Amino acid sequence: MPGITRGQVRVPMDVPAEARETYIDNYMAATRGTGRLMLFACDQKIEHLNDDFYGEGIAEEDAEPEHLFRIGAMGEIGVLAAQRGLVAQYAGDYPDINYLVKMNSKTHLVKTSSDPAKHQEDPYSPQLHDLQAVLELRDNGVRVVGIGYTIYIGSEYESQMMSEAAQLIAEAHANGLIVVLWMYPRGRAVTDEKNAHLIAGAAGVAVSIGADFVKVNPPKSTDAHSSAELLKEASLAAGRTGLVCAGGSTVDARSFLGQLWEQIHVGGAIGNATGRNIHQRELSEAVRLTKAISAITLSDYDADRALAVFEGKEEYSA
Repeated sequence: MPGITRGQVRVPMDVPAEARETYIDNYMAATRGTGRLMLFACDQKIEHLNDDFYGEGIAEEDAEPEHLFRIGAMGEIGVLAAQRGLVAQYAGDYPDINYLVKMNSKTHLVKTSSDPAKHQEDPYSPQLHDLQAVLELRDNGVRVVGIGYTIYIGSEYESQMMSEAAQLIAEAHANGLIVVLWMYPRGRAVTDEKNAHLIAGAAGVAVSIGADFVKVNPPKSTDAHSSAELLKEASLAAGRTGLVCAGGSTVDARSFLGQLWEQIHVGGAIGNATGRNIHQRELSEAVRLTKAISAITLSDYDADRALAVFEGKEEYSA
């Protein structure tokens, strides 16, 4: 099982001396003392409206936001990532969850396809509030360990998002918080969002503006290389910024766990960021999947053994 000591946490030099121990506390909490991140992504209620929470193939429980927090409390996760307002509404009843507050969001209604016939506008995800609003949550007893922010590389608005994110990273580190960047190539200038070389470039931007972790989509496989093999370029480009892969739309558990194992052990990722694949299931199944994902991410289980955890054939606790 991977594990790190407090002394092995690399604290960025923009974290002031008085905030170093807080930063280490938050890093160790978020990674469950492993240096790897299991991020439960719950920011889609703005990003995808109700499309991810209601409809065919989605558990009825997912229609109600508290389903997310029940999973976070009963499952095995590192952090639950959601917008400040959603966290504020439910964190009082779920105080033991580590929260990562998403600082910007947009809906998917304005189309951003590279096809000119379908394109309305390049994507811009506006900052919803300042860091002080997040610190007030922490002061009120919410276990906030970090913040998150999405940047669309290739958008005509990328400079605004990069500037906002860079300033937030400086402020977050000054207060001992970790930062995860969602980095997605998107806009009219981007013809292939899943291009491995472009994804690696996005990962390099994340380390250049100081993120602690970067969430990317796994690259598209080619005839010569698997997605996990192509992910190596991005893992190297991210440097000391830990790279984690987005989980994407819901697939069967065996396939998902196999992909996750390969992303870590072939592609060099240090974790995952999974939303729909977890919360679109009924509660007990969703909880078991968090445990199976954490078994791979935090404890180096192979995919078959993690599947046994998901199927309830083996107990797991990080």
